[in-house]
Amino acid sequence: MIRIALDVHGGDNAPDCTIDGALKALEANLDIAIQLIGREEVIREKLAGRTYDAARLSVVHAEQIIEMGEEPAQAIMRKRDSSIAVGMKRLREKEADAFVSCGSTGAVLVGGQIIAKTLPGIKRAPLAAPMPTLKGYSLLIDCGANVDAKKEVLQQFAVMGSLYAKYVLNISDPTVGLVNIGTEEEKGNALTRETYPLLKETKGIRFIGNAEARDLLFGVADVYVCEGFTGNIVLKSIEGTSKALIQEIKSTLKSSKIGMLGGLLIKKPLKTMMKKYDSTAVGGAIMLGLNGLVVKGHGNSDAEAVKNGILQCVAFHEQNLNEKIAKAIGELQ
Repeated sequence: MIRIALDVHGGDNAPDCTIDGALKALEANLDIAIQLIGREEVIREKLAGRTYDAARLSVVHAEQIIEMGEEPAQAIMRKRDSSIAVGMKRLREKEADAFVSCGSTGAVLVGGQIIAKTLPGIKRAPLAAPMPTLKGYSLLIDCGANVDAKKEVLQQFAVMGSLYAKYVLNISDPTVGLVNIGTEEEKGNALTRETYPLLKETKGIRFIGNAEARDLLFGVADVYVCEGFTGNIVLKSIEGTSKALIQEIKSTLKSSKIGMLGGLLIKKPLKTMMKKYDSTAVGGAIMLGLNGLVVKGHGNSDAEAVKNGILQCVAFHEQNLNEKIAKAIGELQ
């Protein structure tokens, strides 16, 4: 049984959507047990009258809530009985195998580093986001946890990302690209120019060189490596572009009778395409390199996104990915 702790109070739509998502996840997978972390009286009230497998759903009381606007480090240190802090403690104490939160990104990142702790040898824990491409999905790592990094850190990102792509995304021999402003080896800033030769020499990864931002959605690589500043801009640019494009397509189709007729003809394939680029289908970004798995969902996640964020933990745990990561990072030393 995979034990997943859920931050009930995290996100714009909490606690209703987080509890709804948890119940949906229980129905979708019989091999998971969910720990609802938050104010017990609130959780019990929301569960009243609902049908669920009580043997696989428990409540862990946490009195405090970290709000979105709070300074992350101070909030984690000051609110030790918050749903985020308690969830991270359960990871550290091996009382949970994974922790899912749609709450404050900063608090989740800080909590992961100072409460859950990193695996031996890990220099920085990155956020990795599965990103839809024309070929399926690629992994963007780091997408916001570490705005600055050194070449050795990006090397570890490449190794962790390759393992995740292989064992969770089921890509047999994943390729690795370094996000850069040109494909030539000498292109980029000091960090990318230093990192390129290091990735070429790294055993256990299939490095194919630089990848330009315009090529990312074409799936030129299975894993895209960068520091968190670049990665966050890339991810949010893609999210914004896809939303704007879908909105423009809808507006154009509704602008005339011919457009509306055409819209009816392409409605089914269009919905299929839109679902692929819908962030709720992924569930969230993965924080790798910790003692346990942390999934950070979007702040505006609905119940479906919460469910998918929970189910995201299953393959990670079944593949013993942390053991593989620790072994691979140890071989880099």
